[in-house]
Amino acid sequence: MKQFLYLLSIVAGVALFSSNAVAQPQKYEVGPLKVESRKAWEKVHRPKIYNFFLTEVFGRQPEQKLKPTYQTIAIDDKALGGKAIRKEVAIQFEGMDEPMLVLMYIPHSQKPVPAFVGINFKGNHQTTTDPAITISKNAPKKSELGTDPERGAAVSRWPMEMIVEAGYAVVTVYRGDIDPDFDDGFKNGVHQIFNSQNKPKADEWGTISAWAWGLSRVMDYIETDKLFDKKHVAVIGHSRLGKTALWAAATDNRFAMAISNDSGEGGAALSSRRHGELIRDLNKNFPHWFCDNYNKYSDREQDLMIDHHGLVALVAPRPVYVASATLDDWADPEGEFLSAKYASEVWTLYGKQGLKSESMPKPEQPDNDGWVGYHLRTGKHDITAYDWAQYIKFADQHFRK
Repeated sequence: MKQFLYLLSIVAGVALFSSNAVAQPQKYEVGPLKVESRKAWEKVHRPKIYNFFLTEVFGRQPEQKLKPTYQTIAIDDKALGGKAIRKEVAIQFEGMDEPMLVLMYIPHSQKPVPAFVGINFKGNHQTTTDPAITISKNAPKKSELGTDPERGAAVSRWPMEMIVEAGYAVVTVYRGDIDPDFDDGFKNGVHQIFNSQNKPKADEWGTISAWAWGLSRVMDYIETDKLFDKKHVAVIGHSRLGKTALWAAATDNRFAMAISNDSGEGGAALSSRRHGELIRDLNKNFPHWFCDNYNKYSDREQDLMIDHHGLVALVAPRPVYVASATLDDWADPEGEFLSAKYASEVWTLYGKQGLKSESMPKPEQPDNDGWVGYHLRTGKHDITAYDWAQYIKFADQHFRK
């Protein structure tokens, strides 16, 4: 009898182990993302990978739909020396103290135009020297005296005329109008509407996911405006906002293209390389960016179900562009390149060309003729006119066929 019970306990233990093993999500190797078929990608692999980033990295966005109000607060059809229409629209949701102020420069055209949509760091008024741009009440002040921040301080990152002359609209919103970029316990910004001052659960949205939510709300507006070609809208972001652009495209397929500029750790870079910024650095220095579950992977990159080539792959089969800078070692340029390279395998399932380069391209020698683009730019952590020139070329290839 004792021997029978002993054997029974072994069988039960094996059954329990097998059950647990089956319940564990499939772990993907760090390397080219091998998937047997397009159907397997869409029905099995993509949902698994998406759910991992949704519940373990960025956090779930609320399912509740809010009804916005749109108010055009300014319009000038002779902006940029007559080259564009400048439009400012306030998107207001009940429960938010201040609206999301959306700034748009739209080239004059007889037909709807494609657009680049992205979040800016310090306010719409800093993306241009135009003195008429409304300064958000959420924008940081220039000094303790409370004076207005400097207009045009970020103009080098937003070459409006260059983009408009290429036939594209530029649409931007200040990050602080969606959610503040500091650890305030999620008591301000869009979180306050849904969370009633309570901290999100471990698998619920952090600030990056909130910013992505805000970009989708901007896309909602774009769909109502006849000046835009709704089928050709690229979401773009630099640094932490590059992480946001990738996640926005992963969660909202209305974005026809995603552009990640120097997004680094938590964005396009491979975490498993442990080069430059690490997951532990993100969780320590920016505890509000990701969901609480992401803390499990601090110094435990080996436990990730999939590395960030999976995040890049979630954009497929839409075009995606990843870019790096030579002096931006903290963002791990090689890790960003490898991520794009490894993700490229998914595009082949759709008969589309990914990255052609077997090794990391040299500076100013972009690999961007396919559906996955990459370049390494000489210089520091920034987004420049050179970067924009590559993005415009890439968009031309896919939006103007």
